[in-house]
Amino acid sequence: MSAPSIASIDAAVCARYSVVHDTRYRYQSKVTLSQQHLHMRPRSFAFQDTCSHALWLDPATDEGSDGVDYFGNHTRHVALTVPHDHLLVHAESTVALRARRNLAQIGGSMAWDSVRDLLAVDRSAACLEACRYLYPSPHVRPFAALEAYARRSFAPGRPQLQAALELTQRIFDDFEFDSRATDISTPLEQVLQGRRGVCQDFAQLMIGCLRSLGLPARYLSGYILTHPRAGQPRLIGADASHAWVSVFCPLLGWVDFDPTNRALVQHEHITLGWGRDFSDVTPMRGIVLGGGQQTLDVQVTVTPLPLTQLS
Repeated sequence: MSAPSIASIDAAVCARYSVVHDTRYRYQSKVTLSQQHLHMRPRSFAFQDTCSHALWLDPATDEGSDGVDYFGNHTRHVALTVPHDHLLVHAESTVALRARRNLAQIGGSMAWDSVRDLLAVDRSAACLEACRYLYPSPHVRPFAALEAYARRSFAPGRPQLQAALELTQRIFDDFEFDSRATDISTPLEQVLQGRRGVCQDFAQLMIGCLRSLGLPARYLSGYILTHPRAGQPRLIGADASHAWVSVFCPLLGWVDFDPTNRALVQHEHITLGWGRDFSDVTPMRGIVLGGGQQTLDVQVTVTPLPLTQLS
């Protein structure tokens, strides 16, 4: 038994954006050494092209190297060896997005349990790659209550993407966005019980639901365009880092859902990268020697560009 061939993608550019991402640390005392691993360059793939990207730090450093991680995301490793009491990482990118499949186009997916059974025997490159995202990961460990929550949407024989869309909508309806309720270490059991959290929590919750049923799902890290109130100007730094979910469909490839916004992802999500969960694609992580207490400020500005503007 082999997977059907994934439908080809031949879509025109439908949106262009400028993204400015500033991360500022201020330290109580001098840091003598800082090493940082960055995911700051947006990824290019079927639905997105990175037209330009620039990164600089204050204090400046010449000690850095670019790379690609296990999941194919761009990385940069930097080291600061001069004493400093602050650190600014400033990234500027322009991206072009292509049209994704709409609700009508995802209606004909395979039954979810057929997808589950197919993945157990198929050895095609697409299915083997998808299986990277089938198993427990540091922040997503499926458990019985999570599977029970998922099965309310995944009746036997139901089309996979139809069920995934309903799960997306249920998470939006059942959970409240609350930035004070969780942090990066909050387990999914607590999120499910408390019904509160942020985009990272809702993405990992949905991923856990899907994996508990034997379906691959990956964590997407990036940005989303926000909309000011009518008559109000766009505010610099008012947009945000964001997280959502990608579901593997043998017929269509990877299809993205945003449970925080009850949405099938279209043309307002900008992808930095993907992995098994938050720990694989955090925009910035590292170690410092010294510094004492620290404060962190992150500002993101996403600006729509004319379709003819490349950079």
